[in-house]
Amino acid sequence: MHPFRSHTCAELTKSNVGDAVRLSGWVHRIRDHGGVLFVDLRDHYGITQVLCDPDSPVFAEVEKLRSEWCVRIDGTVKARDDSLVNPKLPTGEIEVYVRDIEVLGAAKELPLIVFGDQEYPEETRLRYRYLDLRRDAMQANMTLRSDVVRSIRERMWGNGFREYQTPIITASSPEGARDFLVPSRLHPGKFYALPQAPQQFKQLIMVSGFDKYFQIAPCFRDEDPRADRSPTDFYQLDMEMSFVEQQDVFDTIQPVIAGVFEEFGGGRKVDQTWEQISFKDSALWYGTDKPDLRNPIKMQRVSEHFAGSGFAIFAKLLEQDGTEIRAIPAPGGGSRKFCDRMNAFAQKEGLPGMGYIFWRDQGEGMEAAGPLAKNIGPERTEAIRQQLGLEVGDAAFFLGGKPSAFEAVAGRARNEIGRELKLIDEDRFAFAWIVDFPMYEADEETGRIDFSHNPFSMPQGGLEALNGDPLEVLGYQYDLTCNGYELVSGAIRNHRLDVMIKAFELAGYDEAEVRKRFGGMVNAFQYGAPPHGGCAAGIDRIVMLLADEANIREVIMFPMNQRAEDLMMNAPSDPTSDQLMELGLRVLPRED
Repeated sequence: MHPFRSHTCAELTKSNVGDAVRLSGWVHRIRDHGGVLFVDLRDHYGITQVLCDPDSPVFAEVEKLRSEWCVRIDGTVKARDDSLVNPKLPTGEIEVYVRDIEVLGAAKELPLIVFGDQEYPEETRLRYRYLDLRRDAMQANMTLRSDVVRSIRERMWGNGFREYQTPIITASSPEGARDFLVPSRLHPGKFYALPQAPQQFKQLIMVSGFDKYFQIAPCFRDEDPRADRSPTDFYQLDMEMSFVEQQDVFDTIQPVIAGVFEEFGGGRKVDQTWEQISFKDSALWYGTDKPDLRNPIKMQRVSEHFAGSGFAIFAKLLEQDGTEIRAIPAPGGGSRKFCDRMNAFAQKEGLPGMGYIFWRDQGEGMEAAGPLAKNIGPERTEAIRQQLGLEVGDAAFFLGGKPSAFEAVAGRARNEIGRELKLIDEDRFAFAWIVDFPMYEADEETGRIDFSHNPFSMPQGGLEALNGDPLEVLGYQYDLTCNGYELVSGAIRNHRLDVMIKAFELAGYDEAEVRKRFGGMVNAFQYGAPPHGGCAAGIDRIVMLLADEANIREVIMFPMNQRAEDLMMNAPSDPTSDQLMELGLRVLPRED
């Protein structure tokens, strides 16, 4: 017999009754029923109930067992009485009578309990992650993650892609976040960078003549942590194709993503039609470029109904350049109580409140109520109602100013209204492509022009488009969103050197700087670069949605905490003097 097990803790059934077996695992739970000890023995695959009574030669040893001790037991499979069968377990029809036991690893008092679903502070869970990962929910999440990655790989190979690996130690590249720098021992004073993405390498793979590339790529970004983002590293499905347009990328990746969600979504509906929404329209309708389309609410401009109206706040606001008024329809929200709740929400978001109108039945017909209705009069109020398609029992909320100042709050208010009114279909994955991103943005304080998205994207209109107003230039850039999260980001790449140099020039990089920082790509583009494009899909975020988790750390095996610390491995840590000397570095004391 194998030294540790003849079966896993999920394999034994009634067909094994009478067999001598060997199991290894962890003590999940111990119960003493009148001197008979019942132990739930757990391994990665499941649980088997083992029992021991005073007639067993190892009863005294079994009495010493405690939770999470790792043990090996030898015993005989017995059938449970019909009244004691546990239909929730694959092994629920049997139990194993213990005849021998060996403690493989004793455990001291536990800082967190593995059995059950008790809540513990995140700091405790991350410090003792190896215990946290033994819990059923975490075992399920990590198994799901592994299965998702396997499925993605199989689907990409099935589409004619091959997997290639790109370097982990490379040069710094502007990808929209801070680099992690790595000092060079062989070249004192110089630094490598951990790649924010394999962006340049995958483009060079296309230049090298490999038509379809993918990899499950680790990426490193020194970012502030958020619930849906890891502060240090993450994994993405990275892919690139030659001789393609934007729609070709969409048609290639959609079946992969949709197939994964259908396979692992637990029966939830997966939208088959993926709308393409411009960045500009997404901001207008949803207040974000990551809309949750399960929420049917779509915001609209209603400035004309307030211009020159009796509501002085909005009327005067509209006299300023670049301002507008937007309405958030609220079907079914037509009560003062609900409107007051939404006003309280707006105040928590830092606004004085939101204007509102709600429509009610007064017996003799429909009446518009609320402060705004009184100020702008029945004709304007009725025009607003008709534009928004609202009826008795509905409401509308209003925000005004420069869109950049209120758009994000309007988007959060839309989400809150959808949740409060139960308009969101929770049993659905709703996808949309966000397209036509602006290539550039201007710093509000300095006016400096910089890239707003991926700097290696092809501008729509090519070189000619770059001769006009940079803020009007759109890129062949796109994101795929699902239920309010960005899952995929990509672009058709800029493969022409003249266009690339001009594009970077508008963002403040002269040709010499471009050639210095991106010498590999600059040189490669002089030797017949093909048109190419691709995208990257966030593995962590996909699994987070499939696992129905709100925090990305629930689907990462060993994540950092909110302060980008690994409490289990004590990272980051202080370097030794010898390490600093070898690298030619000195750490300056921090000035408080």
